[in-house]
Amino acid sequence: MTCGLKAGEKLVIASHNAGKVKEISALLAPYRVNCISAGELNLPEPEETGATFVANAELKAVAAATASGFPALADDSGLCVNGLGGDPGIYSARWAGPERDFGLAMEKVNRALRNARTDDRSAYFVCVLSLAWPDGNTMSFEGRITGALCWPPRGTKGFGYDPVFIPDGYDETFGEMDQDEKHRISHRADAFEKFVSWAFEEAR
Repeated sequence: MTCGLKAGEKLVIASHNAGKVKEISALLAPYRVNCISAGELNLPEPEETGATFVANAELKAVAAATASGFPALADDSGLCVNGLGGDPGIYSARWAGPERDFGLAMEKVNRALRNARTDDRSAYFVCVLSLAWPDGNTMSFEGRITGALCWPPRGTKGFGYDPVFIPDGYDETFGEMDQDEKHRISHRADAFEKFVSWAFEEAR
């Protein structure tokens, strides 16, 4: 199996989400890989038919690697709300609808909690990063961060559900937080630390 990534190597970020591509590219910048997004390559977005974050991340990574002929890194992430039995979970993006309106998605989460008549607003973000090669081989790395939801949303930084998520130990939402600090502590940073340890260190 192919191992690791080299400086200067082309890596496809298997996402059409501009915010996610920007965040992953920023995290990869110190490793000097040549990032290009699936959107820039006009690759189709595969249907996310997996039942887990890992399955969906691997599906997207393999599709991008096969179509492009380059290694591809895919992220599948979502918000899991304990008072909603883990929803929206793998359907986090779908709660935003076809227009990817996360203002609408955050309203849906708040309304669902109110309808559930629960005071449990604890939640966690999960991120799975999957690296795939054109031959179909994959490696996956999972990260998470726990916190609680607030209402109404606060802050205009970040993306997705960031304005309603306050990580444990902080008073600010991800939407208010300095983005360098968010990148240091987030679920994506946790998964990313595991990924780079394997891809750029252990694989040498």
